[in-house]
Amino acid sequence: MNLVTTIIAIAAALCIILAIVSFWLPQMNPDHEKLSPYECGFDPLGSARLPFSLRFFLVAILFLLFDLEIALLLPLPWGDQLVSPLTTFMWASTVLVLLTLGLIYEWMQGGLEWAE
Repeated sequence: MNLVTTIIAIAAALCIILAIVSFWLPQMNPDHEKLSPYECGFDPLGSARLPFSLRFFLVAILFLLFDLEIALLLPLPWGDQLVSPLTTFMWASTVLVLLTLGLIYEWMQGGLEWAE
């Protein structure tokens, strides 16, 4: 018998056995405390949409932008094996200059300052 067929047969048998055992087990009657959600100090029956500062969102978007742009620099160690490593160096320098200019722009616009 093929290994894949054996694994599929074992998985199917295990599923059937677990389904049968779940029907045979007695039905448990949980009390009120087990049915209540863990609250952590919040009202679980209230609105799930709580207000938050827009600065959190702005900082998260900036982090994603800079993180994704820095991911462009990850293949640089293999860039010296290309035909012209000077071209790789120029592209990497361009990306770093653009990242630095973007960071300076956000800093000057006050996007990185936290308002109390």
